[in-house]
Amino acid sequence: MNRYDALRRDVPEWFRDDPEGVRILTDPAQIRDARRQVTLAGQSGRGGLFGALWARLRAVLRPVPAGVVSAGRYLWYLRDPVRFPDGRLGLYDRILPPPDSSPGVVVLPLLGPERRVVLIEHHRHATRSRHWEVVRGFGAPGATPAENVTRELREEITATPTEVIPLGEVHPDTGLLGHKVLLYAASVDGVGAVERGEAIHRAVTVTPAEAEEMVADGRITDGFTIAALYRARLAGVFGTPAPDDGS
Repeated sequence: MNRYDALRRDVPEWFRDDPEGVRILTDPAQIRDARRQVTLAGQSGRGGLFGALWARLRAVLRPVPAGVVSAGRYLWYLRDPVRFPDGRLGLYDRILPPPDSSPGVVVLPLLGPERRVVLIEHHRHATRSRHWEVVRGFGAPGATPAENVTRELREEITATPTEVIPLGEVHPDTGLLGHKVLLYAASVDGVGAVERGEAIHRAVTVTPAEAEEMVADGRITDGFTIAALYRARLAGVFGTPAPDDGS
């Protein structure tokens, strides 16, 4: 837990508590109890009486580990010892960006005066499938959002932005991920070669209406792409501003 304790000191915003939320434990005895509870839950119902006794012994001798599970270039995996609002103790997994990183960016590329949407066909390892997506990437340490937008457009579709329109931010999975991602639309000067080293197969251009139809019929399932298209529609990027609510 030494690395985890150092994180608590160095990145306190990662450990903010809500009195009515899931509380992160700091007391060593409670942390041990939380780890043992999870170990016992994982062994429950196995092997009859002997199995139950062995599970309890294992919970004392080798409880499920907590703290920093892994820390890579792009993702940190934490397993926090916690107290749930109903009083239960346990462990809660979450994934965060490295402490020194800048937010990732999602970029909706728009081509020409018609603002045709550029989509890329991207094979994703996590799903082992191809997906229609807009451009996106992790934020580089110390980089500004504009620099991240320009870098990702150049890397993925060999394009340069001529106008960048902020579309707000999104949290992609509040149940697991601590990431905040910035959304943008960007007019681009053209579309060149795609980054095949990242398993991008091709780029196509469609009208905004065609892109939205691909969302409606299930051809686009990527959450970032759906969010960028929706935010662009609400912002009037496609020429149809958000409806006036009369206020």
